Amino acid sequence: MSRNWYYRLLFSYFPIFFLTVTILIFIAFVFINDISREETRKADRISSSYLLDTVDRTIRDIELSILETVQSQQAYKLYFNNTSQTSSDTVYTIAQSLREMTNSSSWIQSIYLYDKRNKHVLTVSGSREVESFSDKAWIDQMAKGSTGSGWQPVREFDAESVQRTPIRVLTINKDMPLPFGSQGTLVINIKMSSIEQSVDSMVNGQLSFLTITDRDGQVVYNAHSDGEGSVDGQELNNLPLERLGWTLSSGIKAGNLFGWVSVVSYVWVIIAIVTVLCAIVYIVYITRRNYKPIQIIMNRIESHQIRAFEHSGVRTDEMKMIDGVLENLINHMMDYDKKSRENVLMQRSKLFNALLHGEHTDHAAEQLRELSPLDEVHDSSRFIVVVGEINRYEKGFQERYTRGEQNTLKFALMNVLQELSRNTGVQCWTEWISADRIAILFVFKEQRDNKDMAGQIRVVAEECKSWVEQNLRISLRFGIGPIAEGIGSIRESYTAAEAVMQRKLLMNGDVGQAECGEHQHPLLDTYTYLQMIADFVKRFRMSSTQWRDQLEEIFTAFEQNKLPDDEIHSLIQAMLQMLSREVAMMSEELQEALSEENINKWLQLMEEAETLQDVKGLLFDNLTDLFRTYVAVTETKSYKAMVNEMKNYIEEQFANPDLSLKHLSDRFQITGKHASYLFKTEFNMKFVDFVTELRMKETEQLLIKTDHSLQDIALKVGYANGITLGRVFKRVTGITPGDYRRLKREHRAPEE
Repeated sequence: MSRNWYYRLLFSYFPIFFLTVTILIFIAFVFINDISREETRKADRISSSYLLDTVDRTIRDIELSILETVQSQQAYKLYFNNTSQTSSDTVYTIAQSLREMTNSSSWIQSIYLYDKRNKHVLTVSGSREVESFSDKAWIDQMAKGSTGSGWQPVREFDAESVQRTPIRVLTINKDMPLPFGSQGTLVINIKMSSIEQSVDSMVNGQLSFLTITDRDGQVVYNAHSDGEGSVDGQELNNLPLERLGWTLSSGIKAGNLFGWVSVVSYVWVIIAIVTVLCAIVYIVYITRRNYKPIQIIMNRIESHQIRAFEHSGVRTDEMKMIDGVLENLINHMMDYDKKSRENVLMQRSKLFNALLHGEHTDHAAEQLRELSPLDEVHDSSRFIVVVGEINRYEKGFQERYTRGEQNTLKFALMNVLQELSRNTGVQCWTEWISADRIAILFVFKEQRDNKDMAGQIRVVAEECKSWVEQNLRISLRFGIGPIAEGIGSIRESYTAAEAVMQRKLLMNGDVGQAECGEHQHPLLDTYTYLQMIADFVKRFRMSSTQWRDQLEEIFTAFEQNKLPDDEIHSLIQAMLQMLSREVAMMSEELQEALSEENINKWLQLMEEAETLQDVKGLLFDNLTDLFRTYVAVTETKSYKAMVNEMKNYIEEQFANPDLSLKHLSDRFQITGKHASYLFKTEFNMKFVDFVTELRMKETEQLLIKTDHSLQDIALKVGYANGITLGRVFKRVTGITPGDYRRLKREHRAPEE
């Protein structure tokens, strides 16, 4: 016997082997390239985010510092509130203040005041007429109202310097007197050159690039570039700077992008070669090993056909022999499978589902004539798919009836649909596609108007719903798909009917009809809805009655975009959770109202609602009660007053050993978590650190000015014993209390 099978088995592996190795090597290169690209993008985003935060923080600090200084000095109020001639002392004081604020930061180009009433400008050098002021064009723009709020786009500013060269600046206008005055304007100019120097210092011009563009897409600045031309490289990140309306585009310059991949590629080539050699050895070994069972099979076959070999005198090829034996075996198996699968009901159900999902429609017309209850069906027949569902299936149907009763009722429902269809001269085919859903395929023999056909199917659905409710005590809901022109379009009709059933809240009644061309709802635009929810939560938290309008807009968007029920419930759940995070900490009553248990109760009631209006009504009622509670809490607890009172109380009682967050919560009638949140927000430090700082300052004074023991000092500053005080003192100052007293006194002795 020739061993053709052995060689075929051996060499048949090689094409698959080389193809697999090639794919693996390619995947390895792609994987490495993707890793390098992603890591480079992350590193670039981190550096760009740091640069953006630095610029934004500096601009914000300058703005806040200037506004705080202007707000705190009385001279600015006198300057604008004085109806008579402003005194020279006031002008001098303001000019001196403007000079100090200008010199406080190298980023500030200039600061000046514009008096609308007297048409005067007050700068660091004094008061002057507007007509003689170098920045008169900007003042004219403000007078015309052509400047918006916030930081304005980059402009050229005549600094009245010796060079007479305009300087690029960023400008912000603040109505005076603060905060909402209308008698004048405070103008702050920031030098673009300082921002550009800061950007250049944080961008490696040899490896990467960074381009800043404004709201209109105009280039504001290219890092390490004299011009505004485009940079040759790959853009990796775009970060918005909301305060200035800028967009920072960063990336890697050409020639430096992922250069290290070429070095790593040589390693992968070596690995690939070693893998190929190992695979060849393994294939030869495994082929020899796998051939042994085949050889045993061939020996058994030969033992039964030895006489045939003797008569023929020809050594039969092992492949032909195996093929002949397997062919006989396959024929027997096919006969067995054909008889075992002659189950008409099973094949009918499979065909029905295949039509609904658009599968195996090549010979569907012939299969329909053979297996379905429909007759005279051809490829161009017109169909309509209707999806029916038992309302409250788990609670209203499964709990009320036994398994046998359920099957009987479902069978009766199928017969009712078929009988009502025959009465109207329309053929139908019904199948249960899930435990609580039934699909009905209607076919029309005669040529009728589309509206007439759709209306006739709607009548059948409504009659079936009414009859079943009256006689079987079962509540149904139907979704009617559009007309399908031909067997291949049945899937579109079914998909549209399914989409209707997914939007039960938006259905007008229990029978909904899909519009022409309607399909499954696209992916949810989560960001848009979350932004609307965030605006609603913000207005609610700010005690603005406009939260009702915003909630109305959200439900209007649900209805206009035809969202499915599960997406509506998910968004409402996200809304309640976001609201809980924002306002629950204000009081224990709000915490209880927005607890997970109560939220789940609200969601359960909304899931049982029949229409979107019912859901909106339930949500509005609950949120109205919650809003009243929230407003009552916020009106009785003033944020600033409470924080200042807490601070004064801590400064007076820091020596009290019982002073704690629980003590504060009992004293001011708020939760300890809320007290910690208020303290952290106002003073940017923890409550424990603030108390420790006060106690350590008092300890230092007592160590220097008195000879009290460490135990006595501990009792005076609020600690139970000197050991605890010594440990805390060393952690804060770095030395022990005894060493601190000795060093201070030795330092004071030579001075005396």
